[in-house]
Amino acid sequence: MIGALRQLGIPVISELEYAFRHCSGRVLAITGSNGKTTTTTLCHHILAECGVDAALCGNIGRSFARTISERSYDWYVVEVSSFQLDDVVTFRPNIGIMLNITPDHLDRYDGSFAMYAKAKLRLAANMTGEDFLIYNSEDTILQAEFGRAEMHFQTCARTDADLPDHVGRPENLQGKHNALNLACAIGAAKRIGIPEIEIHEAIASYKKPPHRMERVAEIEGVMYINDSKATNTEAAASALESLERPVIWIAGGQDKGNDYGYIKSIVGGRVKTLICLGIENKKLIEAFSAEVDRIKETTSVFEAVKLAASSASSGDVVLLSPACASFDLFKNYEERGDLFRQAVHEISGK
Repeated sequence: MIGALRQLGIPVISELEYAFRHCSGRVLAITGSNGKTTTTTLCHHILAECGVDAALCGNIGRSFARTISERSYDWYVVEVSSFQLDDVVTFRPNIGIMLNITPDHLDRYDGSFAMYAKAKLRLAANMTGEDFLIYNSEDTILQAEFGRAEMHFQTCARTDADLPDHVGRPENLQGKHNALNLACAIGAAKRIGIPEIEIHEAIASYKKPPHRMERVAEIEGVMYINDSKATNTEAAASALESLERPVIWIAGGQDKGNDYGYIKSIVGGRVKTLICLGIENKKLIEAFSAEVDRIKETTSVFEAVKLAASSASSGDVVLLSPACASFDLFKNYEERGDLFRQAVHEISGK
């Protein structure tokens, strides 16, 4: 239907665009292939804890349009996906955060990474000299796009190294990727005018959403971590890199055009056993057969946890970080993560 409307020359806009046209407050918008939910919730938490009238909405579950229909806020902290950006016309955040652009959802973009990246970059397409963009300068696409001197809006480059040493990091915000998320969130909060000491106090009380490097339990010296939200290779790579213990890795699901080549070096020497949780695991097995000594397959998350437990020794980590979508076996990544958590509690006897 949408295609037919476009062929007739009838304008089609996204929900994000519709909401923006009726928004009277200011907008802090966050996008990226990975880390956007953590960064969005962290930004909102800081603002709310520091007394800013702010709403949390967008791709995170509560739509931007529904939020503005209920009442007005001074600030709208909006998580934005590539799908929502496909059909924006005038959408223009006052502050934008772009975390990274890595291959994801290529099944939607005819296998074209260039088309996917173009959609993500639309976040900044209408920004003016009054607006402020924070971007990850270690991302080659973002640096090429925004690292130029002639930008018509204000920019601020950030990397994980820009996180001040004196910032107290909660246990659930460890790892290089979360250092970047924190650095960007702090930059946005400072831009809004929140004193640095208040920002740091707010960070200390932040609780990350579930299914993102969520520590479920430690059983007989083995840590079980639910990272079901890791639905692409970049997210899984970040999870693996953040761990210093040997890993039993549960991965697999519905492939989204994944390229596993660049994470082979991360997997090799770090992953003891790979447990493929999916209907079709051939690509995953072929990708890592030379890097991992033991590879097992199952279509049951409960069986996957049992296989992981039997393969693990004290000091190991069992990591569910699928690098794939969940739709071959589950309704969504939340169901996959919830069942993983349930399976872990069953073997622990809780």
